[in-house]
Amino acid sequence: MLENYDYSKDEIKEIYKKIGNNVKKIRKEKGISQLNLALAIGHKAVGVISNSELCLQDKHFNIEHLVKIAKVLEVNIKDFFEDI
Repeated sequence: MLENYDYSKDEIKEIYKKIGNNVKKIRKEKGISQLNLALAIGHKAVGVISNSELCLQDKHFNIEHLVKIAKVLEVNIKDFFEDI
């Protein structure tokens, strides 16, 4: 039988923050603005990117965001999960 493990809300939030930080780091390395990234993944404003990179207002990237961002930034999606 598999052991059940529950992550606390704080642990999950830290994971979201790390993913956001990794996206931000890679985006900056590629020289792409938050606005250009937002537009490239189908959003009209930077809010989804800026809030998710910093995990503000309980916003975070979902799998669809990460798949699209990985394609735009030309990286493997696994790069967003580094150090988790």
